[in-house]
Amino acid sequence: MAYVPPPAPECLVTRDGTYAARLTLAADGASWLPERWALGGPEPYVVPLPGNQPEEPDAEVQPLSDGRVLIHRRAGARHTFTLLYPTGPGTGELAVGSVECPDGEALRLLPPAPGGRRAYAVAVSPGGSTAVWLVAGGPCGPEHLGEIRGRCSGGVWLDREGRMLALDRELDGRTKTVVVDLERGCEVSPLLQISADSDDRLVMADPDSGLLLIRSDAPSPGRHRLGWGVLGSTLPVRFPEGLRPAECVMTPFAVQPGQVLTPEACAVALRVDGVGGTWIGLWRPSDRRVWHVAAPPGWLTGAGVFGKDGVLRLPYATREDPCGLAAVTAPPADRPVEAAPDAASPIRPVPLQQSPLAARAAV
Repeated sequence: MAYVPPPAPECLVTRDGTYAARLTLAADGASWLPERWALGGPEPYVVPLPGNQPEEPDAEVQPLSDGRVLIHRRAGARHTFTLLYPTGPGTGELAVGSVECPDGEALRLLPPAPGGRRAYAVAVSPGGSTAVWLVAGGPCGPEHLGEIRGRCSGGVWLDREGRMLALDRELDGRTKTVVVDLERGCEVSPLLQISADSDDRLVMADPDSGLLLIRSDAPSPGRHRLGWGVLGSTLPVRFPEGLRPAECVMTPFAVQPGQVLTPEACAVALRVDGVGGTWIGLWRPSDRRVWHVAAPPGWLTGAGVFGKDGVLRLPYATREDPCGLAAVTAPPADRPVEAAPDAASPIRPVPLQQSPLAARAAV
């Protein structure tokens, strides 16, 4: 069965949870415009950022920590990047630059980087290589940082400095997660290889605890399951039965920060898509079950951020409340489970202590 990527979130949130951005339908119901959501104050509020012309529905937006919003527009082979910001009744636009992509090359923004001052993108060529670009926050417009052999997807930040980026690289018929060092010319090193014949992808990582959320077909060939491991640990990746519900797809979208070197205590928020709709699951590695809660009406599906207090904050928009932030408290932890892996999945990753971040997350 071919791997189907999880659905993209309806809006993106900065790593510190202070700002969010999304592309939404305008009042006429026919055109699109960017919005900036301010989430860090006592009351959330939204600022529309209409440009000089209606946006295309395939434009990408990303919030920065200073309150500006980066928009990625496509015009044939030309990809332009512009910073949007409110200027009284209008929208200011600061052109950052553009990238020319050969025919057939796909360019997309990576998830918001730590610090919130820079934005990155990858461009995948039909020939099977991936270019990494710094598209905002550099000294002089978009900067080509390096080329990676293989077709890369995903994108997970592994540190708080925005230097170490994990990408899922498809090469020689298999997909494995690699670490890309952005300060060393996009030098590549292996991060995850559960078995020689498995497709292994990194879904999410928490730099405080070292918790890794992984999707792999190693325990069940032909079916990709969610599992968890710890950066720097020699223990096997574990695939809990609670993360394999019948007729549902679970996608992690937020991890509780601040749990230094205690990955089992991290609360994880999951988007759950099933026959009955979409709702939210809350889980910890130490728990044997997933707690299921209804999503707030108008939830910007797939968006949310945890505070260190364990409270999950979910942005939503309804006719009555066009900018809301719902709070969901993570349930108390169950008794810790044994450290041994599930009997059905006695498999090991590449020793993660060999990764560039081992010294920061050894357990």
